Amino acid sequence: MRINLIWVLFKRELSGYFTTPIAYVFMVIFLFLSGIFTFYLGSFFARGQADLLPFFTVHPWLYLFLIPALAMRLWAEERKSDTIELLLTMPITIGEAVLGKFLAAWAFTAIALAMTFPMWISVNYLGNPDNYIIMAGYIGSLLMAGGFLAIGSCMSALTKNQVIAFVITVVMCLAFILSGFPLVLDFFSGWAPQIIVKTISSFSFLTHFSAITKGVIDIRDLIYFFTLISFWLFATTVLIEMKKAD
Repeated sequence: MRINLIWVLFKRELSGYFTTPIAYVFMVIFLFLSGIFTFYLGSFFARGQADLLPFFTVHPWLYLFLIPALAMRLWAEERKSDTIELLLTMPITIGEAVLGKFLAAWAFTAIALAMTFPMWISVNYLGNPDNYIIMAGYIGSLLMAGGFLAIGSCMSALTKNQVIAFVITVVMCLAFILSGFPLVLDFFSGWAPQIIVKTISSFSFLTHFSAITKGVIDIRDLIYFFTLISFWLFATTVLIEMKKAD
């Protein structure tokens, strides 16, 4: 991997987000919905607790629709407009291109997440929260967003149609979320060995994200997210290699 080439592509892609209305629409919707869900659905004030648990609890569901909308254009648009051929004529490998575009989208998501800092300031003004737990929650949220983006990148490379990429990404991400729900686990626990049930549960975003939002940054959770991201980015690279002649 040549860091300098990845860095050039990263800067180009990141600046590209802010030259279109996409960046601003994404940020406004994310900030608006996260605030609405936290204060109204999460009963932020009614709970009477100085923490951001209601804020982080809604992130998986916000990401379920917003991240696929962001990721669907990563490769589908490149393939549809045939600009992928121009990109691949540059002195850069497919793997470096995949990583550069992914990191740019992830950095953009991090910027949107950082824009929620008034929530952190507010909870410190209203009470005396454990800021370590809040910081852990932000780290977990960013890791989960990276997982969603990696899946979205792969689905975007699968098709030239952005709408199809969006729908498939939502379905895939929903499957990763629901794999930790009792409804799904109960279905398998009736006939499958316990080790299979535990394996299915371990694939859930919520299983690992919930642990981090409680302030427990376990190395196993970090390995899960980085392995997930690496796998889907590798799959993206393979798909682009297969379809670059289409």
